[in-house]
Amino acid sequence: MTDQKLDPQIHVHELGSRARDASRKLAIAGTDQKNLALREAAKALRSRMAELLEANGKDVDSVAGSKPESFIDRLRLTEDRVEGMASALEEIADLDDPVGRVLATFDRPNGLEIQRVAVPIGVIGMIYESRPNVGADASALCLKSGNAVILRGGSESRHSTRVIVECMQAGLKAADLPGDAVQTIQTTDRAAVAALLEAVEHVDLVIPRGGRGLVELVRDKAKVPTLLHLDGNCHSYVHEAADLDKAAEVIRNAKLRRTGVCGATESVVVDKAVAQDFIPRLVEIMGNDCELRGDETAVSIDGRLTPATDEDWGTEYLDPIASVKVVDGIDDAIEWVSTYSSHHTDAIMTEDDAAAKRFMDSIDSAIVMRNASTQFADGGEFGMGAEIGIATGKMHARGPVGLEQLCSFKYLVHGNGQTRPA
Repeated sequence: MTDQKLDPQIHVHELGSRARDASRKLAIAGTDQKNLALREAAKALRSRMAELLEANGKDVDSVAGSKPESFIDRLRLTEDRVEGMASALEEIADLDDPVGRVLATFDRPNGLEIQRVAVPIGVIGMIYESRPNVGADASALCLKSGNAVILRGGSESRHSTRVIVECMQAGLKAADLPGDAVQTIQTTDRAAVAALLEAVEHVDLVIPRGGRGLVELVRDKAKVPTLLHLDGNCHSYVHEAADLDKAAEVIRNAKLRRTGVCGATESVVVDKAVAQDFIPRLVEIMGNDCELRGDETAVSIDGRLTPATDEDWGTEYLDPIASVKVVDGIDDAIEWVSTYSSHHTDAIMTEDDAAAKRFMDSIDSAIVMRNASTQFADGGEFGMGAEIGIATGKMHARGPVGLEQLCSFKYLVHGNGQTRPA
């Protein structure tokens, strides 16, 4: 059946029904079986690398000239990136199985033994935009945690996603697990997204990963429970006790290593006590690689900055642009970051332990760092093998969403004939 002939509602219903059946089998699969599936999928990615890169070339060509370079960078696969995807699958296979963990045990006076045990959530709907590697990471994490997944990648990555899903399904079949544990929506019709968000009989959780528009759409339209990943308006604050050379190096990496990732620093906040010294250093180390937009004080210190507008402070650029704000001490910095942060990742540059603790305790973000690039906001860097995204809410999961965060729990009660008195 061609993409044009698929009815979105029927298509999503069929995918969901098959995913539900697959999830029941995957939930009771052994660790060795799941690990075999992951390792065989990694082999498939490597063996089909040329085909995957060709498919990705079609995706990149389809948006060339109509999308910014940061978007193209997120979409583009290279041999190194495909190898990274395959290696991530193997790293996830090496991690402990989260399913079946005994989280707590309660012995009751009547002799009942109650265990709280980690179990899969069930069927995950994963909606994401241009990064095709998200499909591999999400599939692997769901597989290891015993969940079936339905992927809905951006239409611009459809050729890449098709090959990635086929590789994941090859791994599942090699391990005698249901291939329907990893599926992708095969129509670009946006009505399929709405159908997935309303598929309460088949889908247990929807996770969006992308820009604010996508996340807000999911938040506002979903009938299925959601785990939200908002945009990354990340801040790096240079405290008066910062090592300024270290801070400049870290912030350059935090901004420019990859500008199109959600952990990229978008706003540099500088303490007034060191602004005269630090801002020219920042301009020099950024060079022509980054446009800096500063407030009135920052521009007066170094005229190479462009004057910022009110809109800049809340903008996730995903491009080589950063805003620069001068603040009057740590209290002012905490207030500024708290006002404009998207609660994803924020950092302080300081050699003062007390200041670091105050900032890190006060900033209500999923990840708060000291003297480190915000681009470490990544499940792989946290030792999780990979991540589905950075959850910015406060319920169920927060920060990098890896294996443990894709589990729920249930209670197992062991008795020996106990009855409850009237």
